[in-house]
Amino acid sequence: MLSAGLPQGSVPRLERPGPLRERVYEALLELITTRALSPGQHLVESELAGHLGVSRQPVREALQRLNTEGWVDLRPAQGAFVHEPTEEEADQLLSVRTLLEAEAARLAAANAGQAGIEALEELCAQGERAVAADQVDLAVATNAAFHAKVMELAGNVVLSELAAQVDRRVRWYYTPVARRRGTQSWIEHRELIAAIATKDGQAATAVMRKHTEHTRRTYHQREQAG
Repeated sequence: MLSAGLPQGSVPRLERPGPLRERVYEALLELITTRALSPGQHLVESELAGHLGVSRQPVREALQRLNTEGWVDLRPAQGAFVHEPTEEEADQLLSVRTLLEAEAARLAAANAGQAGIEALEELCAQGERAVAADQVDLAVATNAAFHAKVMELAGNVVLSELAAQVDRRVRWYYTPVARRRGTQSWIEHRELIAAIATKDGQAATAVMRKHTEHTRRTYHQREQAG
């Protein structure tokens, strides 16, 4: 049931002004991405509407859109369920992510200025503090912000647009392994910053590829990790 997956008060009610349909969609997508709504969980329209403080219609429309995009499975006579990604789906997505991120690291090494380096260092420090405090959600969000900053420093609009298409799913797959990746992930981020700061594109590419591949392998090993 929904109530078991979302503690009371964990979901803010949506404000009425603005495109409600879009805001309901974004709210549900964020809950799925952060795994507040877990893979395989049954999504009951009336309960979702109650949590969000809206009618069932925008919830129904959002679920249909999420189904089209592969986040939700609509099963005849059963209802809506959060999609359970297969190992192959995760592998394909994370492999594409490696290609995009490695190229972004190479370009960032060529283009980043001192302000960009300092921004990466601050994000890295935030991530390290989140890991030390065992704030998993904050660590995941900061990890996403760090990678988005590298992509921004790359200065390639087309590459950024492609990365944005996979960003949500990367967060979805990263969340269950964030604690296991822990401090090591941010050590690798420090290595990347060093390569970018010295404008060593070859080293930045290699570090980013190793970093993203490490996350991909950790995701596939998560079941054995318990």
